[in-house]
Order: sequence, then structure tokens, then C-alpha cells
Amino acid sequence: MTSEVWDEETAARYDADTADMSTSEALRPTINFLEELAGSGRALEFAIGTGRVGVALAGRGVQVCGIELSEPMVRELRRKVEESALPVAVGNMTTARVPGEFSLVYLVFNGLSNLQTQAEQVACFQNASRHLVLGGRFVIELWVPPLRRMPPGQTAVPNEVSEGHLGFDTYDPVHQMCTSHHYVKDADGTVRYDFGNFRYAWPAECDLMAQLAGMQLEGRFSEWDRGVFTAESDSHVSVYRKG
Repeated sequence: MTSEVWDEETAARYDADTADMSTSEALRPTINFLEELAGSGRALEFAIGTGRVGVALAGRGVQVCGIELSEPMVRELRRKVEESALPVAVGNMTTARVPGEFSLVYLVFNGLSNLQTQAEQVACFQNASRHLVLGGRFVIELWVPPLRRMPPGQTAVPNEVSEGHLGFDTYDPVHQMCTSHHYVKDADGTVRYDFGNFRYAWPAECDLMAQLAGMQLEGRFSEWDRGVFTAESDSHVSVYRKG
């Protein structure tokens, strides 16, 4: 397993670092999308983290379960909701099992890239399929690497430049790896440096992973509001149907 396990310090500040993504307004398109696909069935979130999406979806009346590798992240989630209301299995989303079947499995916010080998990403699709009822859906939200925008010889591209955050990604196209570097200015004026390693996968590669797991692409959008996915889209929300 090559996934990086998020520690106590990272978990403690995760909600603050993602506050702009966690408002009701920001989450509404995501929750609407997932609630519609879940229907009257159960939903399983891979890499549920501190519950940014799962808690909100459960608040809509959907029965949500989760899988999460980091115990510190789960402890942060438990500050928001009890185990009985949102059960979470601590383990790797490539192998961990949750009892029962689900109409929806989902993996948001580039979570697939936390798995740093192709074999693990394939196993993630297979584990999603194992949890799904026939006709159930696996939904992923993933970024599209901006390699075609980089001139020959360039290996880094900024992802955000603002007063409080300087972020850039460095790419290794041979191994499909990306290191995301972040310089964040905290409230006390100090600058904090963090980085993470990820394996990027192209949309077509994800489609093949799905086929290997007995699923087919049902729809692909640029965002959760079902915008049209084009050659200029920098992310995609893809829906795979089992059977």
C-alpha cells in the first residue's frame, strides 16, 4: 500500500483548510447529485475523511457509511456525528469491506489519486463494484492533469496563487506522478509548507479501470452541477454503472 496516512496535525486543521468547500452553498450541487443517485438505497463514501460530504448527505436522510484510512480523520468526524448515525470502517478503500450492499459508492476531491499505483487504483474500482447492487453507481471526482498546457521542459504548474496560499504541482509524466506543494500563511503570519504525492489518471484510464471491475461509464460532467465536460475542463465527475 502506498497511500499516505494523514496524521493528527493534518486532521486537526483539515476542516479549516477546506472551509470554503464546506459551506452549504458550496456543497449543494454535490449533495444534490449524490442524493439523486442514491435514491432510496444506501451510500458508501470511500476516503470519507472528516465527513465534509458524508455528514451533509446523511443530513438529507440518505443512509451513509464510510471507509477511511486515517484514524485521526475519523476522530474528527466523530466530533460531528456518532458511529450509529454514520458508521465508518477504518481501512484502505482498495480492500476494506462494509457489510451489506449499496446503490451508490462515491469518491470525491481527487481521492483516487491518493492511491499511488495503477494496481491500487484498479483495486479501488473493484472494491467499489463489490459493494454495489446490480445497477448501482460508482461516482468519482478527479482533476484532469494540465500537461498539455505546459511547454516542453516545464515540470511545474501553479494551482493557486493568492495572499494566503501559494500552491504548485510538479509532474513526472513517465510514472504519472504529481507532487502538490503548498505554502499557506496562517493566522499568526507564519508560513506553513505541506506537500502530497499523487498518481494522476486520465479519464479514459478511469473508464478502463471501471470496465475491469464490471462497470460502464454512464455519464461524465465538468462539475457537480452537470456542466458539459470538454477538452478545456480541468476536472470531471464521472458516473459508472454496475452491470
